[in-house]
Amino acid sequence: MIWDFIKKYYIDSIVYKTGYNPVNTVTWAIILILAVYAIYKYLSKRLSFDERFFISNVPYVFFGSFLRVVEDAGFLKPPLSYFFMSPFIYVVVFCIAFPSLLLNLKLRKENYWKHHFALGVILSVLTLSFLLLNLEIIHIEVLPISAAIATFATALFYLPARFLGLDKLSISVFFSHMLDASATFYGITYLNYWELHVIPRLLINQFGAWVLIPTKFVVFTLVLWILEKERDVQLKNFIKFVLLVLGLAPATRDITRMIFYV
Repeated sequence: MIWDFIKKYYIDSIVYKTGYNPVNTVTWAIILILAVYAIYKYLSKRLSFDERFFISNVPYVFFGSFLRVVEDAGFLKPPLSYFFMSPFIYVVVFCIAFPSLLLNLKLRKENYWKHHFALGVILSVLTLSFLLLNLEIIHIEVLPISAAIATFATALFYLPARFLGLDKLSISVFFSHMLDASATFYGITYLNYWELHVIPRLLINQFGAWVLIPTKFVVFTLVLWILEKERDVQLKNFIKFVLLVLGLAPATRDITRMIFYV
């Protein structure tokens, strides 16, 4: 009975790539919250979650997204491929990025971010180069179209954001989620892709893929406005970083996957 439950709601969704369901969505969300809390408590005593922290870690987001497309394209076979699918791909990248961060903090102190950033860039470039050498570019238009829609939405968001006192980190978070929504809209509408996540899938089935753009616009305007009221700058910025990852990672993966049409 227990095994059947685990197989149905956790294992099959990975093995057969059926996407998320309500059970595993709640489970992964709880695990994410606990992991984020533990990481925050550990790192908040050792560094500031400022722009340098954001910049130095963004390349690892790209690295993870490109690595995810390596699995999408079929270069990895089961059971190894399962570790490069969501949510386990986040663990794989974390196991690379976190030791790099700690080592550079110990050796480089205030300049930790430069070497940490450099390693992330190297890993990202190597992984993207592998894709470019082994796959054909089919839909390059996905990148400029998704970026244009996201940029336009962010431009509309900019003035109210400044009025609400939101900083550049908040605007970056907003752009990442607009990029994710735009890429999803284009992929579903024109390239026959489908949505993996439960709530977005329900909205798309009811209204169409376009609904993700205004929905995310409203939701993240409210979320970032509420978050800005938090007085603990460390906590506020770390949550922004987590939100950035949750937007930029799927956006980059989706755009890259559609470019190569895998």
